[in-house]
Amino acid sequence: MTVQSKENYEVLLTREFNAPRELVFKVWTEPDHFGKWWGPKGFSLEISRMDVRPGGLFLGCQKSPDGMSMWGKFVYQEVIAPEKLVYVQSFSDEEGNTIRAPFNPNWPLEIINILTFAEENGKTTVTFIGGPLNASEEEQAAFDAMKPMVKQGFAGTFEQLEQYLASQQ
Repeated sequence: MTVQSKENYEVLLTREFNAPRELVFKVWTEPDHFGKWWGPKGFSLEISRMDVRPGGLFLGCQKSPDGMSMWGKFVYQEVIAPEKLVYVQSFSDEEGNTIRAPFNPNWPLEIINILTFAEENGKTTVTFIGGPLNASEEEQAAFDAMKPMVKQGFAGTFEQLEQYLASQQ
């Protein structure tokens, strides 16, 4: 996995999966699959809603091993199957109203995530670009301070994705 920062975006992760692009895209966009691998290691994900189309909404609750719950949402901006997903990610309440992150009052309200899926020789490379959207100086500083943890969290999520994809073939 490649992890680096560029000036035009905040976080860049690139990972190759030993699976066809259609399958990789499917497990990112169907709730029966997505809920089985998404999120930090040890957390579970309960999906309340998942409507993957421009303007559609994902709403889910992650639960930590010690029982802490955090709701989050994605608002899909662009969906080009099986090539690209663009969504704005936020913390939310159970109804999908955007709220502040429970761990930091200065965490950006919105993070834009852009995923591309490219296949070569039966393997799929996922490129994940993300960063704050319309962030204040305080929000940007909070994101910058947590960037190593964000990268580490996504690295773990991608490991879970790799294991899940292996179980689907």
